[in-house]
Amino acid sequence: MSVVAPFGFEAAGVSAGIKKPGEKDLAVVAAAGPVAAAGIFTRNRSAAAPVLLSRHHLRDHQARAIVLNSGCANAGTGSAGEKAALAMAQATAEGLGCRVPDVLVASTGPIGPPLPIDSICNAIPDAIGALNDQSGTEAATAIMTTDTVNKEATSVGSGYVIGGMAKGAAMVRPDMATMLAVLTTDAVLSWQALETMLRRVGDKTFNCLNIDGCPSTNDSVFLLASGAAGVRPDLEEFEQRLHDVCLDLALQMARDGEMTDRVITVNVRGAVNDAIAREIGRTMTDSDLVRASFYGGDPNWGRLLAAAGAGPFPVNPNAMTVSYNGVEVARNSVQLDYARNALLATLRQGDFSVDVEVGTGEGQATIYACDLTPGYVTFNSEPS
Repeated sequence: MSVVAPFGFEAAGVSAGIKKPGEKDLAVVAAAGPVAAAGIFTRNRSAAAPVLLSRHHLRDHQARAIVLNSGCANAGTGSAGEKAALAMAQATAEGLGCRVPDVLVASTGPIGPPLPIDSICNAIPDAIGALNDQSGTEAATAIMTTDTVNKEATSVGSGYVIGGMAKGAAMVRPDMATMLAVLTTDAVLSWQALETMLRRVGDKTFNCLNIDGCPSTNDSVFLLASGAAGVRPDLEEFEQRLHDVCLDLALQMARDGEMTDRVITVNVRGAVNDAIAREIGRTMTDSDLVRASFYGGDPNWGRLLAAAGAGPFPVNPNAMTVSYNGVEVARNSVQLDYARNALLATLRQGDFSVDVEVGTGEGQATIYACDLTPGYVTFNSEPS
């Protein structure tokens, strides 16, 4: 059910002919009328045309619909790409009978090729005609690129529901990365509350996901509140449930990372503050050497120390303590004696955790990373 689980939302996924014949590549998620909305986007300075347009349309903090395509990022496409993104919004607004600024736009796929806007605009009426409150999975399928499975999540609160769908399998080192997410709720919430909670939750979930260290041009996360349940939620409870949905989607993306064998949970402790802890974790998991050691199930704590020290954030090189799956391998930056063969056997079984104490404060964060596999290198060396 995902994005259509809350009252007041419909969705559809159809084929616009961008990808293989008959393959779904165009989705629309719509409310009955304009609703409170918030969004967070990539910080990549080469942000794609749909990101620029959606940022602009969200200035009045409301939306009626989101139109999304896969198979083409509409990035690196100049003024023609900007016109194409606007044309997607215009065609959707015409079909729904709403204002153009009430339509948000998202695209994902290869960077550089022009968007086949005529095909998309011809298919938008089909998508609008197919809108219903049972087609969340069709919409989630239509936004997939190299994903192997669609990604959906829901959480039921006290009289309200939160639903979500996402895509992302590579170029995921959010701020965001090549990831898209649409979140919906039928709770009654102001745009200010939506924006505040989405930013906080995004920092702890999507922005803690690092599949391959590559921030993309198109990352977008949208949150819409229809208010159709008529319930004003406890904000603390709502934020926790929003966190649950976003973390569920983030972990689904990590597990579906391109040619990924395992997901590694990296817990950073003892940083100056939480934000710096997150950046240290991301710096460590950006390292190809670190990710290669993850693939081998090798508790090579020295690579973590080197990667952390290479970043711009303060760490104490004499006070780092590192554990793999709860087994301490280094304390105060000195290697310890431990049952290496037993630990290797455990780490090579699948997913594992790494705990890193950096010795500069009380900040903490958790990063969800993937290993670097030969299959990933082969897959991404082939023509796209």
